[in-house]
Amino acid sequence: MMDYLVKALAFDNKVRAYAAKTTDTVGEAQKRHQTWPTASAALGRSMTAGVILGSMLKGDAKLTVKVEGGGPIGAILVDSNAKGEVRGYVTNPQTHFDLNDKGKLDVARAVGTDGNLTIVKDIGMKDHFSGQVPIVSGELGEDFTYYLVTSEQVPSSVGVGVLVNPDNTILAAGGFIIQLLPGTDDETIATIEERLNTIEPISKLIQRGLSPEEILNEVLGEGNVRILEKQPVAFKCQCSKERIENAIISLGKGEIQAMIEEEGQAEAQCHFCNEQYVLSREDLENLLQEAK
Repeated sequence: MMDYLVKALAFDNKVRAYAAKTTDTVGEAQKRHQTWPTASAALGRSMTAGVILGSMLKGDAKLTVKVEGGGPIGAILVDSNAKGEVRGYVTNPQTHFDLNDKGKLDVARAVGTDGNLTIVKDIGMKDHFSGQVPIVSGELGEDFTYYLVTSEQVPSSVGVGVLVNPDNTILAAGGFIIQLLPGTDDETIATIEERLNTIEPISKLIQRGLSPEEILNEVLGEGNVRILEKQPVAFKCQCSKERIENAIISLGKGEIQAMIEEEGQAEAQCHFCNEQYVLSREDLENLLQEAK
């Protein structure tokens, strides 16, 4: 089953709901960055929340998630857009700890709780929308929940999870976001809260083979959910040789001439996907002509 997300309404249009399977997407990030299990869980949770938040945007809009909790993993950076495309990396991918007292990957220890979660939305206007909240738990699901409630004033619940195989590959990843629309009655709220308190962790639901649709039924109850849209999800980076060339041209003639004389070539690596680009002397000489 390919990765995808669904958008839905529930409880007679009182609740907006999203769920995603991101196992292959997080697996691609794990392979590219060679993340160790705790780092994989932190990055995967952030990417899953990021791609669901991105799906709430329209057209060519995009957003950036930055998690800086002061922990040993360093900063986590995730880019996503309205098309279900997402990319991400952690500063220190080879970060891992023993399981916490609940027998789970100790994401909070890796992320830290002394810092902020920042989300910047680029919706094609002159100024970007930026929201920032303190990190409250470091487990990330709670932190994204706190962001939505505090910064966007939308009562929400975010569940994100990643399971890692013994060989460090990704066994299961995914998540959901539930949001109450204005006027939701107390009975509906109580029903949702009760279900959220009793369901299995999201990663366990995916490990059991539940689809995003079935996850929402599990979270909100069979018969309460109306699926509106289904959208593919994939790891996709926007880097390219052309972008690297444009960046080098912007450095100016002097810098390019120095590269030719000192190194005879130029190398660049994308933080998000680890793709390496090598520009030959001939490439640089062509760029020098363009810069002139």
